[in-house]
Amino acid sequence: MTSEPSKHNLITSDRVNGTPVFDLTGERIGHVDNLSVDKTSGQVRYALLSFGGFLGIGERFHPLPWAVLTYDPDQAGYVVSLDKTQLQAAPSYTKTELEAFGAGDQSYREKLLDYYARYGAAPYW
Repeated sequence: MTSEPSKHNLITSDRVNGTPVFDLTGERIGHVDNLSVDKTSGQVRYALLSFGGFLGIGERFHPLPWAVLTYDPDQAGYVVSLDKTQLQAAPSYTKTELEAFGAGDQSYREKLLDYYARYGAAPYW
């Protein structure tokens, strides 16, 4: 990934993957591992934040509603208004668990909204 700022608002998903995520103090708290896209509307619903674990062992993924991320060109990364402690308390999943949620599990979506609504996330369904 390049740190050169983009001259336009469109970006391919492979350039988003690996992009750092910072808290409001500028501390790097993780990176975007992947995106969750609604296959009907084409809208990005979640950025899957990866942090924790060591060499992939114990790694958990935190689906962040796309609306809670703001791109900061000065940091060449996304900023979220939650700190690391708040994110550690947020719903998180293993890779295997995330794959199971693709079937439209309503409780999964509601659990995420219950946590992130206080940070500006709104239901997309």
